[in-house]
Amino acid sequence: MSSPRVSVFPSTRELGPALGDLVLAQAAGAVGERGRFALAVSGGSLVSLLSAELPQAAARQAESPGAAAWSRWVLGFCDERLVPFESPDSTCGQYRKHLLSKISIPNNHVVAINPSLSVEEAADKYAERLRELFPGDNVPVFDLLILGIGPDGHTCSLFPDHPLLQEQSKIIAPISDSPKPPPKRITMTLPLLNAARCALFVVTGESKAAVLKEILEGQGGNPLPAARIQPAKGEVHWLLDEAAASKLTIKVERASL
Repeated sequence: MSSPRVSVFPSTRELGPALGDLVLAQAAGAVGERGRFALAVSGGSLVSLLSAELPQAAARQAESPGAAAWSRWVLGFCDERLVPFESPDSTCGQYRKHLLSKISIPNNHVVAINPSLSVEEAADKYAERLRELFPGDNVPVFDLLILGIGPDGHTCSLFPDHPLLQEQSKIIAPISDSPKPPPKRITMTLPLLNAARCALFVVTGESKAAVLKEILEGQGGNPLPAARIQPAKGEVHWLLDEAAASKLTIKVERASL
């Protein structure tokens, strides 16, 4: 695993277009090499950011040979809340409303949970669907994961000191006691996350500055969940705004505007 690449932008206004361009560049490379682009996304503030920036990036690149081939995309979710799609807490529901209404990823290429099942059944069915989409892979290999972090250092629905951090056999796990509501969720586990070709964290705001410093610079023996995302054969890239990066002392790349 290579060292994380940390890129800092003055604000979300500058970070957003860079995010859109980076995702489409990863997509073009994956489609060119393997015929498809397997992407998994997280919820929260990333929904509005990606929903704005991906269509705009595609419009900027519309005349280029590597323009977005949405029909070759497979879209999954790094974690999901066990709620109806109509709920504002549903990550898939929010992406359907704000992003998938604007771009033409085939519906059968969007891997969604069945919220009518128990959390354990929903996790098992989601894992089965992933294995169908990644035949031959012992652990499915996503081309790109887009991740966020919480103020406690969690990512996906992997929380500090939670037993799921020790999960080694399941690729998708249920969680019924999430310290952040709603309590019932499914989440990608570390074996699946660390099989990815690229993990991209997007972090903005001063409220994340202290925990970001601990994740990227901490030397403790019990790293926070986000610090455990270390793809064995892939790379980790962080896109930050100045506020989130304000406490870092490590070398970072600053956007030249």
